Amino acid sequence: MDIKNDIWDSYIYFFSASSTQAFLKRCYEGENLSNSEIKSFENCYPFIYYIEHAKTYYQQAVSAPLSIQPILCFYGFIQLLKACLLTIDPNYPESTSVLAHGVTTRKRKKQQYEFIHDEVKVQKNGLFTYMAEKMFQLQHLDGDKYSMKELMNELPELEKCFQHVHSIYNFRILTPLEKGYALPVETLNAFYMTSNRFRDFLSTRVQMELTVEESNSILHLEPGREWSLNSDSPVRYDLVEKNFVLSTNKDSPCYHFPELMIHYLLLYNLSMIARYETEWWTELLKTMPNDDYPFIVQFLNITMVKGPYLVYEWLSRERFI
Repeated sequence: MDIKNDIWDSYIYFFSASSTQAFLKRCYEGENLSNSEIKSFENCYPFIYYIEHAKTYYQQAVSAPLSIQPILCFYGFIQLLKACLLTIDPNYPESTSVLAHGVTTRKRKKQQYEFIHDEVKVQKNGLFTYMAEKMFQLQHLDGDKYSMKELMNELPELEKCFQHVHSIYNFRILTPLEKGYALPVETLNAFYMTSNRFRDFLSTRVQMELTVEESNSILHLEPGREWSLNSDSPVRYDLVEKNFVLSTNKDSPCYHFPELMIHYLLLYNLSMIARYETEWWTELLKTMPNDDYPFIVQFLNITMVKGPYLVYEWLSRERFI
């Protein structure tokens, strides 16, 4: 997978104190916060430094050995998320409770451990839960568990990996039409629904009204507004193929997760393994004993580009630019 890593060119507009201060002021005014002008002046340099620090981590990750890439990507991603949260909460971080990771994983790996079957568990406090609430209005996640396979199933750039290794097809392409999108009518079989039931189901999941008409072996979808790359929705954007796709994993516990949350959970677990499970991690990289290796490498290749890409989309489309 080869995606030109030029996303940082887009961030250049944030490397200006005056424009960043104006941007933060619009954000705070949009949140109806008091002292928006004062807070925007106070936070413009912290915001810039978060972005600058993240850029350094990611650029180092591109040229770093695979063995430490998860650590660099995770800490770069955290810096980007801190910048996002600063646009919502001018006092971030207001307490130490939001500085923890907000996720935990099994400390001692079992024999015959496979990454794809490992799980993470959401904690009550920390960056993950704070991000979910503030950026995506998702609450009450503490105690929930998600497997690496469930999370990876929701990343469209890993579709070919799942097809090749497990013969699993997780997505259906939303083909653009002059008005709306087309899906193969066979999509209804994947959901075990009629077209009317599918319309009601999808309208609820994408949180907008849409029409679904069945004709000539296709489903014609017309959403009420443009798809968002960062919504809690099963419609996702494939950065490799440059198209929107629909996840068919309707029974997955993370079916509705915004992709930024999925990247966080996967990077958290991989970074913990790279730091603390040295023997297993080194053996994986040297001997490639199972299917974990291609999935991990493919994910790291895409997250180094898509993580910053999704954050920039969130900042530019959600935060009043």
